[in-house]
Amino acid sequence: MRVLCLALCFLLAGCSLFFRAPVPMRKIATSAGPDARCLVVFLPGFGDDAEVFQKHGFTDGLAQRGIRVDTISADATFGYYTRRNLIDRLETDVLQPAWASRSYAGTWLIGVSMGGMGSLLVAKQDPRITGLLLLAPYLGDDDVFEEIEKAGGLGAWQPPPPGPDDYQRAVWLWLRERTQNPASIPVFLGAGEKDHLGRGHRLLAGALPPDRVYRTPGGHDWGPWQKLWGDFLDHGELTRRCAP
Repeated sequence: MRVLCLALCFLLAGCSLFFRAPVPMRKIATSAGPDARCLVVFLPGFGDDAEVFQKHGFTDGLAQRGIRVDTISADATFGYYTRRNLIDRLETDVLQPAWASRSYAGTWLIGVSMGGMGSLLVAKQDPRITGLLLLAPYLGDDDVFEEIEKAGGLGAWQPPPPGPDDYQRAVWLWLRERTQNPASIPVFLGAGEKDHLGRGHRLLAGALPPDRVYRTPGGHDWGPWQKLWGDFLDHGELTRRCAP
């Protein structure tokens, strides 16, 4: 039901009237002090807000492992997607002020569910993003998945150039380029084995190196996402790249 609502609201401009999207975008920032080498930006899923990452221990997980990074939890709610100003507001209200305040060795986007798609949209536009963790991301609709499956996988998929409003195919083309170039921005995927968005997850996982895919029992919920976040911090590239 959430996927259906998301797809319809991308198409129906009137839907934006029912979802808040204040300007500037609200955010919750934490600082690890002068030795923080990286910035980590969290993007929430549908129906959640900036506070959800603190509530579920994501920032605590960093501190518990001694990973000293600055963090921003962006209040990137559904209204920004329906108004199609998500990228502009994240750039203007969240990323640019942080980058202006200090020089970071890297900026990572951590997107949950709808926030996974938001992270991809931002990274596709801004080469200053240096890493992505997509937790149970919304990756589009079944017609796009069917095209990729019929082609034999993401690497073999050759669609015509997407139109200006075809954000789904544009994102998947960007992912195809990233997964075919080992030196490009690292993309990590984490998802529960019974997640209802699993069709898209399986397609992306098939194109990623095995060490960039994290799995855990469970569905589309915070319990599995907390476990995946911990696994990523214990074994993932963010910890190595952002160590003081």
